This record gives sequence, structure tokens and C-alpha cells, in this order.
Amino acid sequence: MTDQGNGPGSDPGVGDESAAAERPVAVTLENRLMSHGLYLTAFRWLNDHEPPGADGAGIELEYEVVSEAPVVTSTEVGAVLRTLVTIGDEREWTPGRLEVTSLTTDGDVRGWWYVEREWFRELGSELTQLEFSQRVLTTVTNNRREQDNH
Repeated sequence: MTDQGNGPGSDPGVGDESAAAERPVAVTLENRLMSHGLYLTAFRWLNDHEPPGADGAGIELEYEVVSEAPVVTSTEVGAVLRTLVTIGDEREWTPGRLEVTSLTTDGDVRGWWYVEREWFRELGSELTQLEFSQRVLTTVTNNRREQDNH
């Protein structure tokens, strides 16, 4: 997993690990996604001009999935979103644009999906959780054809 902050394990803007006793967003996300069979392989803040972790800062993620499903599933999308939103709530932080690539354990691309910055900002006020989820699921682009059993 890569965290392209300002140094190993750094996540400026979200809090100093020693002072705030918080792990960087990338490390926290990686640790929590493992319980869902998702293994973070890359994490990058999208806007190098914004302090990483600032409210609305975008993220690019790549993860491997331990699954027989050849395509991105709503279960994995939900796990990533719930985990990221929970981390945001804990830190009083709202993620920005999220760009995600899903890989097999062999490193083959299963698909891609994204979340617009505005959708995170509107979640709970202008967008219900169901509307938010529906919007995100419409962004899923699979690299392989879906099979009958999916």
C-alpha cells in the first residue's frame, strides 16, 4: 500500500499521529477494509495543492478483493464507502472526490467507480443514504462482462 503524503505514514491536515493519537487516513482505511476482504494496494491524495486530509480533499484508491466475483459488487462498494464515511465522521472531515480501482488478487482490474465531492457533502442533508448509494452504483464500470451468477 502506498500513502503519498509528505513522509512515511504521514497524513498532514488530518492530525499529527503523536499529538492526536490518530493514524493516517490511509492506514486506518487499510486496517478496517481488511475485515471485509479488501486489501488496499494504493492510496493517493488527488490534489497536491490542498493539504492532504483537508475537508473535501480527493482520494484515489486501489484495492484487491478476495472474491470469486469477476466484477465490482455493491457489497465491496458499500464496505469502502461506509468505512470512509465512518473515518470522516470520527475526524469531523468530509472526503472529496473518490476514484477507486478494484483488482483481483492476481492484480487484474475488475472495474472502477467513483464518488463526486458534492455527493459526500450532500449526504444526510440533500441526499438520503439510498440516493447516495444509487448515484455511486451508477458509476461502476466493470472490466469484464458480468456472469449469470453475479
